[in-house]
Amino acid sequence: MIWSRRGAVGAGIAAALATGARLSAAAPRMIPQKVGARVIVDNDFAGDPDGLVALAHQLLAPRSHVVLVTSSFLSSEFKDPAKIEGQTARQGYDIALETISRLKLPHPVPVVGGAEGPVSPTREPSVAAYAIVAEAMRDHSLPLIFTCGGPLTNLAEALRQEPKIATRMKVIWIGGGGYPDGGWEYNLAMDAEAAREVIERSKVPLWQVPQPAYRQMGYSIAEMAADLRPISPFTEWLYDRFTTPPDFVELGGVWPMGDSPLVLLSAITSETSQSHEIPARRIGKDLRYGEAIPGRTIRVFDVLDARTTHADFLARLRLHSAAKVK
Repeated sequence: MIWSRRGAVGAGIAAALATGARLSAAAPRMIPQKVGARVIVDNDFAGDPDGLVALAHQLLAPRSHVVLVTSSFLSSEFKDPAKIEGQTARQGYDIALETISRLKLPHPVPVVGGAEGPVSPTREPSVAAYAIVAEAMRDHSLPLIFTCGGPLTNLAEALRQEPKIATRMKVIWIGGGGYPDGGWEYNLAMDAEAAREVIERSKVPLWQVPQPAYRQMGYSIAEMAADLRPISPFTEWLYDRFTTPPDFVELGGVWPMGDSPLVLLSAITSETSQSHEIPARRIGKDLRYGEAIPGRTIRVFDVLDARTTHADFLARLRLHSAAKVK
């Protein structure tokens, strides 16, 4: 072999090109995001599919680690023949399991069925209530957040079973009428006594997202068809959950993703939304807010960052789909 300066330079270039090829084939460097909290996801999954959107988003968010999923019941006023009265928490359990299965996650997520009706002093607490207590009492370095997009029944039963859990978690709840008056709102009306248990009789830290705030989370139906549906087989399945709304629902140009603030506030950021701390107030029989509760405060959200929430969800789905293709 004849060695020359030109040959040495050529060999160096070839080596550099080979090294560059190996580096380009390696995974790109990503902005690091550490897990900041454990999360329990509680929702009436058999109802409005926005709960499934929030569940999928929470599972894909790197800032939170979902340690438990619990299902709650639906109102008997839902006349959907696919909904079996007295078994809607069980049906919610089933569809939560299916959602998780279709996402094809690398780790298992425990799912537990909740109560099939409002809190009752004579009924044995649900399996979900026992699971919530067990997770809250578990020693762990990460703080625990309980996110709820339906009635507060499962949490209220857990608090009655073990009041100590109030100091071991934070609660983010989608529910209640707007301040200062309050009034009828679905999640509150489904189990007002559960809300009283959580707000009036416990000291658990509470972030409340009332109706006027969560209604800001409208998601363009055109965007759902153009941007969400085509991403993957999972998003096609998820989109199809929205194509058979109840007969009494008359849609305009948006679908209200009212449960998505749970993910925004627990796994993305609360800093781009607006909230204020107020004295907690009692809940009247008419679901209006009454007198202040001495020594009890809650944080109420007024303005939510819908743009970041929806954009983050789409991006997480694309990244997840791309990772599955490789």
